[in-house]
Amino acid sequence: MLTRIALIAGSGNFPILFAKAAGAKDVEVIAIGINEETSKDLEKYVSRMYWLGAGELEKLFQILISENLSSAVMVGKVRHNLLFDKSIKLDKSMTELLGSVKDKKTDSLIGAIAALLAHSGVKLIDSTTFLSDMLPEEGLLTDTPLADAILKDIEFGKEIAKSIAGLDIGQTVVVKDKAVLAIESIEGTDEAIKRGAYYGKDGVVIVKVSKPDQDMRFDIPI
Repeated sequence: MLTRIALIAGSGNFPILFAKAAGAKDVEVIAIGINEETSKDLEKYVSRMYWLGAGELEKLFQILISENLSSAVMVGKVRHNLLFDKSIKLDKSMTELLGSVKDKKTDSLIGAIAALLAHSGVKLIDSTTFLSDMLPEEGLLTDTPLADAILKDIEFGKEIAKSIAGLDIGQTVVVKDKAVLAIESIEGTDEAIKRGAYYGKDGVVIVKVSKPDQDMRFDIPI
C-alpha cells in the first residue's frame, strides 16, 4: 500500500491537485520543486518541500535517498526550451544524461530520467493516480451542439495532431476552416494556442491528443 510518495513537480496547477488528492488518501507527499518552474503555493499542500535547479539531477537523487522514498510521480510542465537556457547550470549527472540520449525529444529525456529512477529503486507511478475522477469521459462535454464546420475542423486537426504526437514533436494543433494556424513544438501548448489565435482571430479550433503509446507516468495531455 502506498503511504509516501515523492512529487517531482513542474509548473501549473496539476502538482497542487495531485498533492491535495494524495493527502485526502492519507498519503504523505514530499515535493521536489524546480526553481525555474514550480509554484511556491505547492508548499501549503505537502509534508516537506525541497527545491533544486532544472540542471541539478544529482540533488534530486540525494533527496530521494535521504527521504528513503521508493515511489515517485512526475507532475506538471517543465519547459522543453530550458535545454537552451545558458543561465541554467548542469551538474555532472545531467550533462552525462543529455549526452547519452539518442535525441532530445520529450520522451527520450524523461524516459532516461525514469530509467535512472528505476535503477535507483524508485518506481515512477501513473501521474493520474488519485485523480481518476478528473479524467474526462469519451464524448462531447458540453450541452451546446457543435456546428458542422467546427466538427470538420476537429476531424481535420485530429489527424494532424496525431501525426505530430507520433513523432514526439507536440500534441496540439490550432486550425480554422481546415487551415493549420499553429503546430505545437518546443514552445508548449499555451504558446502554440496564442500563436494560432493571433493568426486566426475568432473561431479557431484547438485540438490536443495523447501520443499513440502514451506513457501515463509523464507528459499526459492536459
